[in-house]
Amino acid sequence: MDILTKEFQLFAQGYVRVAGVDEVGRGPLAGPVVCAAAILPREEEKRIIGIDDSKKLSAKKREYLAEKIKDTALAFCIASVDERTIDQINILQATRLCMKKAVEGLHLAPDYVLTDGNMTLDLSFPQESIVKGDANVYSIGAASILAKVFRDALMKDYAALYPEYGFDHNAGYGTKEHISAIREVGICPIHRKTFVAKFWDGRVRQPSANI
Repeated sequence: MDILTKEFQLFAQGYVRVAGVDEVGRGPLAGPVVCAAAILPREEEKRIIGIDDSKKLSAKKREYLAEKIKDTALAFCIASVDERTIDQINILQATRLCMKKAVEGLHLAPDYVLTDGNMTLDLSFPQESIVKGDANVYSIGAASILAKVFRDALMKDYAALYPEYGFDHNAGYGTKEHISAIREVGICPIHRKTFVAKFWDGRVRQPSANI
């Protein structure tokens, strides 16, 4: 596939700074939703080879590409919305808010915004949502990699604080191990209460908790 097709179509229409936006972490039981926005250069010699949907890449390849993207991008921004806000406004609205924060955090204002999935944002810029954009659109794929690498590293940090749940390898998703830990010791401060309601008995993890 030529993942630059969409950008080249926009360049031909006169747009110059096309921002791709994607999120990571809508489904986990714990931790924030993280979004990234990236504006990449249009020059062929600056193209980054290997950008794809972050879920299709190994952790090592994602980390390598994330550094390349940061070094090459005209602008990028990574934003997050925490579990308390997710519980208050629901994950869909939290994701919209997070994407908006990422776009508005760019130090260069885009003149067109491409978002993954089916997500309309409260922005003044022209925008378009593209289903499976992280696999088919260069700038969205880059954003997905930035968001994934950032969130995975954050969840590994949380694993050191709350080792019972396996955050270092499940990233907060609802694995059997993770759910068993919630049933055993309760939830920790980064859990999304609205996501664990079906199997949480109301207990909160104590500092000395140990499975």
